[in-house]
Order: sequence, then structure tokens, then C-alpha cells
Amino acid sequence: MVKTYVSLSRVALGCAALCWNGAGWAAADGAGPAFRLSGSVRLRHEIIDGQARAGFDAEDSLTNIRTQLLAEYQADGWRLGAELFDSRAWGADPGTPISTNEVNTLELVQAYAAREWKDPFGKGSSLGVTLGRMTLNLGSRRLVAADDYRNTTNGYTGIRTDLTAAKGWKATFIYTLPQMRRPDDAEGVRDHKVRLDKESFDLVLWGGLVSKAKAIGPAMAEVSYFHLGERDAPGRPTRDRSLDTFGGRIMTDPAPGRFDYEVEAFYQWGGVSASLAPTAARQDVSASFVHADVGYSLADKWKTRFSVEFDRASGDRPGGGYGRFDTLFGMRRADFAPAGLYNAITRANIVTPGVRVEATPDKRLDWFLSYRAMWLDSATDSFATTGVRDASGRSGKFAGHQVEGRIRYWLIPSRLRFEYDGLLLAKGRFLRDAPNAPPRKWTRYSSFNLTASF
Repeated sequence: MVKTYVSLSRVALGCAALCWNGAGWAAADGAGPAFRLSGSVRLRHEIIDGQARAGFDAEDSLTNIRTQLLAEYQADGWRLGAELFDSRAWGADPGTPISTNEVNTLELVQAYAAREWKDPFGKGSSLGVTLGRMTLNLGSRRLVAADDYRNTTNGYTGIRTDLTAAKGWKATFIYTLPQMRRPDDAEGVRDHKVRLDKESFDLVLWGGLVSKAKAIGPAMAEVSYFHLGERDAPGRPTRDRSLDTFGGRIMTDPAPGRFDYEVEAFYQWGGVSASLAPTAARQDVSASFVHADVGYSLADKWKTRFSVEFDRASGDRPGGGYGRFDTLFGMRRADFAPAGLYNAITRANIVTPGVRVEATPDKRLDWFLSYRAMWLDSATDSFATTGVRDASGRSGKFAGHQVEGRIRYWLIPSRLRFEYDGLLLAKGRFLRDAPNAPPRKWTRYSSFNLTASF
């Protein structure tokens, strides 16, 4: 196993070295056509002791490697791009939670053509259109994102339109077919089989958001709406989700010596099938999510920021309807906790206040430390993404205390970065007493990351 890790490290650093001098735009005198080649290789080793999710090994480790290669060409107002992802994992046994979240080999996640027009609606306005396969990070990224901590990412095929206008108005609209990562069977994932990801009208995501800078004093205001439509496909039974999600957000940016804040809320409605069975009954959906945080940044060299946070995502309750909030394709790392072997906390059936301190002492180093107390919103639904559930509700609602930290350091500025992520979960009554709760009282998670960029 040690030899495998050493070999992977050499592969990661070797790939970066081969392309070290290939980065940057190449154009004559900074004008005319331009070509850029860039990418990264990330090597990660994860360790978990006291798994919080039901049905997996109590102790486990996994080694991941993710390689990205992006090529872009610009000429006459057009931008053509293609990005290859290669995500692999080693060290999994039958009890390791490994899936398309960790493995997606040799996938052309992006292959797009984009065009931007300046001043189409008056001075200071712009119109941009992107067609093809692309990654998306929209708004707060809580509904539509290209996950970065996870070993694989989310890709979308379709059209994106971006508009800007005078007085701080911006809008983004999309109509996409989210890419379904392949292969998605256990054998194919563990053997790193190569299959092109699939998109079809069996899974559709469309909608958009509109924002205005300084809409309420210094605060930016934003409204969003997204529709997800899903139906069964051959060999792929689904919950036939038809979900409409409407949201609003106001926020101010952090600044030295000042308070800042963010408040975002979503309401979700529509319908889902009660199970994967073709004849399953339909359930009406009524779900919600709210995030709020208030922070203060010191006027110091470390750019220290303290914040108080709160998140609440509804859970399902008895009664025939469906109340569990669906975060669609949203990120989890920035708000909650790492994915990977931990992957236990997300925007579903959770109530959690928390505190955080973060700092950037210099251009090479940044870190944060956070604490959260966590409860279930519904005592009869499974907690977040743990799969732990007590249908009777007798195990209570308290899930536990979570302490998490991260430190990142550029060993070679802009080229080679080390990252450590550590987490400690003291399980509360629910995660100890629920019928299918894993037996241990503590969860300890660590990941060691080395990223070479070129």
C-alpha cells in the first residue's frame, strides 16, 4: 500500500512537471487569437475512524487522484474550451463508500463555445452565451455548483446566458441536461472503467437568478428559481422528481473593521414518487431551507474574520406529503463539512448553529476552524446524508457536536499546495441510539492533499 501511495505521488508531480511551462495565453503582441493550456493534479489520502454513515466500515482509508486539463482558444470574440477530468480512487474494500463521487475516468466534462457582446443594451451592458458541456457555479452555489472538494465534479450540457446592465443589475439563465456520471455500478466504479457520461431529457435543470448590487444600502439582493425534472430511463429507476425551488438572498462582502452578513432562503414544491417502483404513489413536496451568518473582520495583517452561522433544512414527516429539502446539485464543503469518506452533513433534515474563525496570514497560508451543534429537523427522518434513521422518533433529535479545521499552504506559490482537513464528531443521542446507527461514539476524519497546478 505504501508503494502505491509513493507511485501515485510520482504520477501527480510528474504530470505537473510535463506541462509546467505550457500554461498561460499565447498570442502575438497580446492581440489576435490566443490559446491557453492549464490544469492540475490533486493527490489525496483520507482516513476515517468511527464512520457516521450507516452500512459502511467503521474504520477506512482511501486514496484519490484527480487530474484536470483545460484547453481554451479565443479569437474574434469567441471562446472555445474543452476540459478533461480523470478521477480515480484506490484502497476501497466492499465496505468502503465509493461511488461516482470518487471515480469518473477520462471524462470530457467541458466542451463549449462561448461568445460575449459588449454594450448591446447601452454603455456598460454585456451579453454572454455559452453552449455545450460546461461546469456551473451559480449564486451562493447552494443549488447549482461544480463541487471542488469532492473527487469528481458536476457537469451540465445545454445553454447559459449571462446579462449585465447599468446600476449593478446582473442575470444568469440556464437550460441544461445534468450529466449522469458513468459507469455507476459498483464493479465499474471499482475497476475504473471508462464510459462517457450521459445526458438526456430524462433529467433536466433550468432556471436562473437576477441580482442587483447595492440594492439595500451596501447589500446585494438576489432572487432565484430553478426547476428540476426527472423521469425513469431504461436501467435507471428514479423518484421522478419534479421540483420547483424559489429563493432569495441578501449579503454584504467582508471588509476590514466591519460587520458583514448573508441571509438566504429557499422554498421548494412539486412532486416525487414514494419509492423507485414504477407504480409508486406520488407525494406532494413542501420543503424549505434557510442560511444566515453574521461576521466581523479585523483590520489586521492576518485578515481574521469571526462569524456566527445558522442553517436549517426541513426533513420529512408522517402525513402523506414529502418535506425533505433537496439541495439539487449544490456544494456542501463551504457551508458544512468535507465530502469523501465523511460525506455525512448536507442540506437535508438538519438544524445547526455554528461559529467560525478564519484567517489568511500571508499569500501562502490560510486556515479556518469551525464548530457546529446539530439537531434533526424531523425526528422520524434520516439525518442529513448519514442514512441513520429512527422511524419511531424515540431516539430524539440531537445528532452531535462537530469541530472542523483546514489549513492550506503553498509549498511553491501558485504551483504546489498542501492542504490538511481534520474533523471530529462527538455523536449525540440520535447518532448513538437510532436502530441502524454505527456503534462508535466518535468520528475522526483526516485528509492530506497535495495539488500541483500548471
